[in-house]
Amino acid sequence: MNRKTAYLAGWMMVGLLCGAEVRADSPSMPSPYAHGDDAALPNGVIGVSLQVGAERIGDPAVLYVGMVHPEGPAHQAGLAHGDEIVTVDGIPTAGKSYEQVVKMIRGTVGTPVKLGVKGEGAVRELSITRVAGDKLPKGPAGAHGNPAR
Repeated sequence: MNRKTAYLAGWMMVGLLCGAEVRADSPSMPSPYAHGDDAALPNGVIGVSLQVGAERIGDPAVLYVGMVHPEGPAHQAGLAHGDEIVTVDGIPTAGKSYEQVVKMIRGTVGTPVKLGVKGEGAVRELSITRVAGDKLPKGPAGAHGNPAR
């Protein structure tokens, strides 16, 4: 099974089991899947939504980029739908909860965060400067960088 097929199969399983999409950059919109107190999180965001996935039941969960805001700094830096977040500021995400990773990614507006990202090729590092969450235009859910099919 190739990576993309395994990714999609894992998503179907996770979606059926727990509806695991979570919004990393939605400080003003409560999500039914949100964890913790979003109001306590810093306002600096990069314009992504993260999803939790695994190739098979029982495999360790990984964080994938679910959506990339087309006008956000993550898109400008080259982050893409389906990329796996493997490090944040040099710290591995393996074994960390969704909440821990979101706290690592979000921060003070105007400061950079470095993401180690695994896509179709090797792991690459992206430096992305955080913007105020309320500065990214709100649009329909499908307008956040989902690949055209």
